[in-house]
Amino acid sequence: MAGILAWFWNERFWLPHNVTWADLKNTDEATFPQAEDLYLACPLACCMFMIRLVFERFIARPCALGLKIQANGPQKAQPNAILEKVFTAITKHPDEKRLEGLSKQLDWDVRTIQRWFRHRRNQEKPSTLARFCESMWRFTFYLYIFTYGVRFLKKSPWLWNTRECWYNYPYQPLTVDLHYYYILELSFYLSLLFSQFTDIRRKDFLLMFLHHVATISLITFSYVNNMARVGTLVMCLHDAADVLLEVTSCYSHYNHRKRQSCRLLVHLILNTTVFESWEIVGPYPSWWVFNVLLVLLQALHTFWSYLIVRISCRAISRGKAGKWNPLHVSKDDRSDIESSSDEDEVLPPSQKHHTNGTNGAHGTNGYLSSSPCPDEH
Repeated sequence: MAGILAWFWNERFWLPHNVTWADLKNTDEATFPQAEDLYLACPLACCMFMIRLVFERFIARPCALGLKIQANGPQKAQPNAILEKVFTAITKHPDEKRLEGLSKQLDWDVRTIQRWFRHRRNQEKPSTLARFCESMWRFTFYLYIFTYGVRFLKKSPWLWNTRECWYNYPYQPLTVDLHYYYILELSFYLSLLFSQFTDIRRKDFLLMFLHHVATISLITFSYVNNMARVGTLVMCLHDAADVLLEVTSCYSHYNHRKRQSCRLLVHLILNTTVFESWEIVGPYPSWWVFNVLLVLLQALHTFWSYLIVRISCRAISRGKAGKWNPLHVSKDDRSDIESSSDEDEVLPPSQKHHTNGTNGAHGTNGYLSSSPCPDEH
């Protein structure tokens, strides 16, 4: 174990040339970041998750109900034993051949069966109320931590001159405010990493998981090797984008519309982490890791930016009666709640116009007699 720890904490990986861990030990004159400081983030992440549950229950939920946001989820599928058996035991996404077979067996048209499967999948999804509460919690935290970051950074010389991030590096003392900023950010992202498995699951689940891992790694790396100054700039930029995202998300849930949950963050700070640090300090192994993680985050945000641009263009092309609102888009590429035309468009017209039949033996009369969806006309 001692050998593994010695290998992991190799000074030639973590620190610039001719710098040792002994040089960064705390003294009476100066305090430097210590790796063991980060252990505090684990219990704080658990506390933050509990605070979130209380916040959503006693603050976000009453606010949502006050705004008349409905607690019910998507439209439920009419009970049907045969389709339910296919859904639970065989497939939630039947192909064309199976749809045709079910159509003949039930005397339903293919489009109605498609709609049943869509409603059946959607009824397992969270309600608009749950989505609003989740967004309101994140908005509240991001607004607080962004406000704190701005108040802290406006007194810091490296906000106005990014080269200050690297002068006298790594012998830059750790302040109480900076330590608090880092621990709180790390605790929050740790809580997000684990709560992602219980939160609303979206199509980009793996990408968002990768984003959280990269963010946690960046926070940890930059603290351990004392890149804390530039780290605070990255966190503040990140939080600024998230504040806008979550307030947009809350507003769109209030309007009962879908929204694009995409973050647009341009890492202008890459200029100082790559070029200025190279000039003043020079590269070393953990420097490369730090910048690779920053580029990874930039790539993820670029992808999500592409999604929001694509959806915005789609909304513009459809006109919306000559008015376009970026909050009200026609389809969210990250959402798992399917729209009424998501599946219908995949079948040729010949399969969309079967005659609606009735089959009292399977309890389908009430379902087939309901009003058709607008996209059926």
